[in-house]
Amino acid sequence: MTDAKAGPGVGTDTPGFDRRLLPPMLLGSVLNPINSTIIAVALVPIGRALGAPASQTAWLVSALYLATSLGQPVVGRLIDVFGPRRLFLLSTGLVGVAGVVGALAPDLGVLIGARVLLGFGTCAGYPAAMALVRSEAERTGRDSPGGVLTALAVANQTIAVVGPLLGGLLIAVGGWRTTFALNVPLAVAAVLLGLLRLPKAEPKTEPEAEPEAEATARLAGGSTRHGSLAARLDLPGMGLFAAMLVSLLLFLMNLHLRDWYLLALSAAAGAAFAVRELRAATPFIDLRVLGGNTPLLATYGRALVAYVVAYSFLYGFTQWTEEGFGLTPFHAGLAQIPMFLLAIGVSIVSGRSTSLRGKLLLGAVGQITACLVILMLGGDSPLWMLLLVALIFGVPQGLNNLALQNSVYFQADPERTASSAGLLRTFAYIGSMVASSATAASFGQHADTGGLHRLAWVMLGAGVLYLLLTLFDRTLGRAAGTGTRASV
Repeated sequence: MTDAKAGPGVGTDTPGFDRRLLPPMLLGSVLNPINSTIIAVALVPIGRALGAPASQTAWLVSALYLATSLGQPVVGRLIDVFGPRRLFLLSTGLVGVAGVVGALAPDLGVLIGARVLLGFGTCAGYPAAMALVRSEAERTGRDSPGGVLTALAVANQTIAVVGPLLGGLLIAVGGWRTTFALNVPLAVAAVLLGLLRLPKAEPKTEPEAEPEAEATARLAGGSTRHGSLAARLDLPGMGLFAAMLVSLLLFLMNLHLRDWYLLALSAAAGAAFAVRELRAATPFIDLRVLGGNTPLLATYGRALVAYVVAYSFLYGFTQWTEEGFGLTPFHAGLAQIPMFLLAIGVSIVSGRSTSLRGKLLLGAVGQITACLVILMLGGDSPLWMLLLVALIFGVPQGLNNLALQNSVYFQADPERTASSAGLLRTFAYIGSMVASSATAASFGQHADTGGLHRLAWVMLGAGVLYLLLTLFDRTLGRAAGTGTRASV
């Protein structure tokens, strides 16, 4: 690890954040957003090549989010226990495998399978990065510089917005299969960086829960070491969480009363999960702590509705610009350049401020304004109106992700930073699944202007809810205050 001088007038060296960790942290954390967004401009070409309507290609979006929303908190918990290195290497290696499968896929079913692999493969990057930020804070004795969190947010933001443009360029050069093949060199680079730069760490221990876990293992007649490990991982809790989440997301993918049994199954699994977690010595998700952490719960709620708006725009608006407005995939990506430029600038400037409420309120207003402009769009609208919508969306795109990420870092239990960060992504991806379902229901077989307007009303409702969740959240002042003290 490298050390940094404390500054003039200080006689001792103060350890600083190890900047060598930044490349694997940044690359690992962007693998998910690049695969989440690059597919936006590929849906129409894939549908045409494989003879699949928009309602079927929507599964390419849903499959990744289904896998990722389940995998992020699970992998995050494994990172909390074992450290980030080994999980990072395993997951990013899987990304390369998924890239090969997707590039060679003969039909839509195999392509959906490749997206599932990508979902699981990209699970470790973001939780690992947040865990490294926390571990560096503990090693140095001071909170990691705000610039590190901002760099993570900006990197994810940059990739999320530039993804459609990159996807359009790749499709123009080599067809839609290149959007999957891109994962091979990215995975190789991530694995090499992880091997070279991520620290080898021993699994973390939880001293307060360890004796009880060991006693349970002995009473069961099993190995103390393996019993303790199983208790710390809470495999039954993970299984019930998976059953609850998968059934819920399958219901959200295609909202219909005939699938009521999925919602009932999710509720039953959720009840069993709650009972299990309240009784477990070292629960997968500590519901007692989470239930008492109102600021963190509010942050998760805001993430859900924010992503309904963001991903409805990303997938729905992009499909409409191609089918309803007549742009090519490459030009559809170019149309989002204003959002890309403004979002990066907003993230960099706002990253210097620790005020959470201001960022969240301005992001909410930006979402609502953009939705209202979308309602005025038509197939014969001038191109500058499309660019205006993208420009307006740059404001919430640059503010919301940064504010939500910083909120979780300061609100979460330090011992569960990675799993809390993973759970943030789970709520975000539930919102993304709602967005995917709303997009498919609004467009049906063709992404026309009427479908875009129906989708815009859904987005507007979510944007208003986001604003209300922010206006009436009295914990934001305390969260901002905590962030200010921690970042000094």
